Amino acid sequence: MSKRGNLDFELGFFESLHKRLPKDKRVVTILAHLYTETGRIDSGLKMDRKLARLSPDDPTVHYNLACSLALKGRLADAVRALRTAASLEYDDYHWMCNDPDLKALDAYPGFLKFCDDLGIG
Repeated sequence: MSKRGNLDFELGFFESLHKRLPKDKRVVTILAHLYTETGRIDSGLKMDRKLARLSPDDPTVHYNLACSLALKGRLADAVRALRTAASLEYDDYHWMCNDPDLKALDAYPGFLKFCDDLGIG
């Protein structure tokens, strides 16, 4: 089976599981990742927002939400989500500065100020 065929199978499986277990964080996390990986950014963003409601104190959840927002071009919202992640002790700044999902933020003034505030700019 091709990679695309595998992803379609996984998406179908986890979408079905999500219908039965809509608040299962593991299922929502996997769906968010699969949607983003297959280019369904709107659906991935929806799952990331849901995860932020289900796990408001998880810094990685807010980081992933920032990635989805950046992919949608919602740069101010992405920086807000990154600030939330940092306030919850997200600290992998090296990855944050190199994550291709955040590439749209590279020259965004709000992101540059955020990096300065963290001392990584």
